[in-house]
Amino acid sequence: MEQKNLLELNRERFKNDRFATEAAGAVIEAVDVRSARCRLKLEPVHFNAAGIVMGGALFTLADFCMAVAANGYRDECDTVSIDGNIIYMKPARGESLIAEARCVKPGRALSFYEVDIRDELGTDVARFTGKTFTRQK
Repeated sequence: MEQKNLLELNRERFKNDRFATEAAGAVIEAVDVRSARCRLKLEPVHFNAAGIVMGGALFTLADFCMAVAANGYRDECDTVSIDGNIIYMKPARGESLIAEARCVKPGRALSFYEVDIRDELGTDVARFTGKTFTRQK
């Protein structure tokens, strides 16, 4: 499938992930087989009382990006996250966050992903690791 069509298909498919797309503002930028890139423009709602990006906003972006990577190249969404861990490394300095997800070990039922989150200035903000489960048809 052509990359542009795959991107458009996934933006339509994942618009029903309303917490990530509407409440948080995550946008899919790229999709490939078992990988994805998503962006989040930082708004005042994303910051905590200390003035840094809330951990929940980072986790939401990472989990959403992993979901796109795990499902974005398939005809149906049938893979769900079953585990996730995040390490916060440095506060974001920029105006947006970029998450890049990749599968590090694909499996028939269980697959393992890493998601790196940076700001547009290149600051390493967080690293997420997660596990997905694919329902066998």
